[in-house]
Amino acid sequence: SGGHINPAVTFGLFLARKVSLVRAILYIVAQCLGAICGVGLVKAFQSAYFNRYGGGANTLAAGYSKGTGLAAEIIGTFVLVYTVFSATDPKRNARDSHVPVLAPLPIGFAVFMVHLATIPITGTGINPARSLGTAVIYNKDKAWDDQWIFWVGPLIGAAIAAAYHQYVLRASAAKLGSYRSNA
Repeated sequence: SGGHINPAVTFGLFLARKVSLVRAILYIVAQCLGAICGVGLVKAFQSAYFNRYGGGANTLAAGYSKGTGLAAEIIGTFVLVYTVFSATDPKRNARDSHVPVLAPLPIGFAVFMVHLATIPITGTGINPARSLGTAVIYNKDKAWDDQWIFWVGPLIGAAIAAAYHQYVLRASAAKLGSYRSNA
């Protein structure tokens, strides 16, 4: 599957025409079911920690507005999806041909940096499946409050990253002739 574990990344790849609609839908359904099952296993084996930490559910931290939370999710997911596009673009210059092997490094670093920035605001929900899985299994208190932020924000961020990569960066690179001739 190419390691698809995040519906926002899959959505971005769909918008960039790198994944078909049917495949994107199947991936997203599988990602959500996998997240629900995964959180269920965590609850089954670590129920004390699970309950103590609110099931790991994403929530908007006190003192932050819904707009701030939404913006954090949009920007965080943009950074992630843009990094995925940049690190895995097969049309990069030949001198960068080793990049696909190293793609997990910048992607992992991007996830790390986004977590540092957004954990205090939303708990970092840049993966809608993970946010859904924790809300479904925990299903208490604030787990469903503002759940829309953890879907709308990442999908908007992914769409902006896909558009930026496809229509700004690739268009300017094509004009400059920085892609290989078989592009």
